[in-house]
Amino acid sequence: MSSQLAPLRRRMASLLYESLVVFSILLIGFLLPQAFLAGFLNQWGFPPVARNVLVLHIFWLLLVYFVWFWLQNGQTLPMKTWKLRLVNEDGHLMRPSQAVFRYMLAWLGIFLLGGGFLWALVDKDKQFLHDRIAGSRIVSTQA
Repeated sequence: MSSQLAPLRRRMASLLYESLVVFSILLIGFLLPQAFLAGFLNQWGFPPVARNVLVLHIFWLLLVYFVWFWLQNGQTLPMKTWKLRLVNEDGHLMRPSQAVFRYMLAWLGIFLLGGGFLWALVDKDKQFLHDRIAGSRIVSTQA
């Protein structure tokens, strides 16, 4: 397995593709069931689901998606397409706690107006901030 850090352009392209996959996951796993349930429950007089519960549902739905794939082979579908793999600093697959920690740090980077991703523009190794803190790396799987 190669341990060469993947170029920033490929990581950003994969991130763009990942956003399409995330949209699909949210559409299937959140929006469609929510629309069905809201109509069904409102018909029977139940109050609408609280906003915080919905936000928590999104958080957990995406946590399961990302952490599952990172722990299985270090790759989501977009990462496979762009020949990228997520590994720890030793080049091995991440530990479960490390994967969850990276996921939560990525959300923090998003809430900082994308600053966690923009960090790669000033980082000496062009790493995202959540990778730098979590001790993970996105490497190229090309020979």
